[in-house]
Amino acid sequence: MTTTIPTTIPSVHPTASPVAFPTAFPPNFMFGTATSAYQIEGAAHEDCRTDSIWDTFSHTPGKVLHGDTGDVAIDFYHHWEDDLKLVRELGGDTFRFSIGVPRIIPTPDGKPNQQGLDFYSRIVDKLLDYGIKPIVTLYHWDLPQYLGDQGGWLNRDTAYRMADYAAIVAKELGDRVDSFTTLNEPWCASFLSYGGTEHAPGLGQGPVAFEAAHHLNLAHGLMCQAVRAYAGAKPQLSVVLNLQENRGDSDAVHRLDLIGNRTFLDPMLRGYYPAELFAVTQGICDWSFVRDGDLQLIHQPIDWMGLNYYSTGLVAMSDRPQFPQSTAASVNPGASDIDHLPTPGEHTAMDWNIDPNGLYRQLMRMTNEYPEIPLVVAENGIACWDAVITDADGVKHVHDEQRIAYLHDHLAAVERALHDGADVRGYFQWSMFDNFEWAFGYERRFGIVYVDYSTQERIRKDSFAWFRRYIAEHRS
Repeated sequence: MTTTIPTTIPSVHPTASPVAFPTAFPPNFMFGTATSAYQIEGAAHEDCRTDSIWDTFSHTPGKVLHGDTGDVAIDFYHHWEDDLKLVRELGGDTFRFSIGVPRIIPTPDGKPNQQGLDFYSRIVDKLLDYGIKPIVTLYHWDLPQYLGDQGGWLNRDTAYRMADYAAIVAKELGDRVDSFTTLNEPWCASFLSYGGTEHAPGLGQGPVAFEAAHHLNLAHGLMCQAVRAYAGAKPQLSVVLNLQENRGDSDAVHRLDLIGNRTFLDPMLRGYYPAELFAVTQGICDWSFVRDGDLQLIHQPIDWMGLNYYSTGLVAMSDRPQFPQSTAASVNPGASDIDHLPTPGEHTAMDWNIDPNGLYRQLMRMTNEYPEIPLVVAENGIACWDAVITDADGVKHVHDEQRIAYLHDHLAAVERALHDGADVRGYFQWSMFDNFEWAFGYERRFGIVYVDYSTQERIRKDSFAWFRRYIAEHRS
C-alpha cells in the first residue's frame, strides 16, 4: 500500500460559528493531551521489557505501512524528561498516558519488573512536581506476546492475568495517580483485532470478536476491583470507549449501535447484554462464553466514562442477504448486509470525515441514555499532512491550520453540550506528540508537537501554541 503525500497543506475548512453563550467549562474541567506506551516509548527490549502482540504484528511483513515498527517510536523512554517539560509548557491540568504491560510483567510467571515500575513512578512524580494530574491507562493494546500465545483475549484467563497486573500497578502508583483507566477502546482490541485483520493479532475470524469483547469487559470489571483493593478510593476509575457515531438508514444505525457500542456500554453501565444483541448475532455467536456471575463482575462503579471521538460514518441497508454462518474477517460481524457509504465534506489524512456535530450528538446521547455517568472526551484530534518549514532565521515551523480549525470546532461542540446539560469533566487532545500510528506507521501525524523521526527533534506546531492559549483563556 502506498500513499502520495500532498506537497501543499490542505486549505482550512470553515470553522463553526462561535458559541453564542458564555464559556461553559465548569470549575476543575480537565484540559490535557494523551499518549500511549507502544506508540511513543521505544526501548523495546531495554530494562527487561518483553514483546507485546504489537511487536509481533509490526514485525510481520505487510501488516504495517512501510514496514514500520514501534521499536524506537519517538524514544520517549530516553526523552521523557524533556517531553514532560513540553507537557508542562502546554499548561494543561492533566496528562493521559498508558503503562506498557510488557514492561511491568515481562514473564509468564507474573512477577513484576521493578525497573518498569520505577520508570512510570518517575513519570508520575515529575508530573506531580509540575502540578499536572496523571491519568493512567492500564491497557492500551500492548498485551504481552506470551498471553497472545495462549489465545490472547479469546482466553478467559487473560482477564484475570490483567487484573493481577492492575493490582501491581495500583499498589505501586495508586497513592499518586489521579485516575486509572482500565481499558482504552476495547472495540479496537476485539473487533479490529480478532474479528478483522487491521490490528494485532489480526486474527480475522469475524464473530469471535464477541468472545474477545466479553473477556475485555470481564477484565474491566476485575481490574476495577483490583485497583480498589490496592489503591483504595483515592484514584478515580474510568474506562474509555470509541463509540461508533453513524448516520443514515435507521435500521443500519441501530444494528451497528448494538454490535459496536452496546456490547460494551450495557454490561459495563447496566449489568446486562441487550437481548437485541443476542437476536442479531443468532447463528454466528452462541454467547456460551458468558458465565454465571460475569455480568455482576463487569458492572463495577466508575467515576467517569471516556469517549474517543474522531469522525462519523454513513450507513445504509443493502439488498444483500445476511450470512449468519460466515466466519470471514469482519470488523462488524452480524452486519454483513450493511453498506458503509462515502461521507461528504472535508476529510483528514486518515480519510476520516470532519464532523464536530457528531461529538455533540455523542455527548448528548450518553447524557440522555446513561445520565448517571460523567463524561470525558478522552481523545479527539486529527491527522494532517504536516510539513516543516524553515524561515530565513533558521527557525523551524509547522503551520497546521487544519488542525487548529478542527480543535476549535470540536471544543465548541463540547461547550455546546455542556450548555445543553451534558456532564463533561474534561477534554484530551490526541496526541501530544506525533507517534507510531498503529497500522499506518509513522506516516500519519496526530501530534501538536512534530517529531523528526530521524533525529528525534521536537518542533512545536502552530496548534501547540493555539491550544496553549486556549487552555489559558478557558481555565477556571
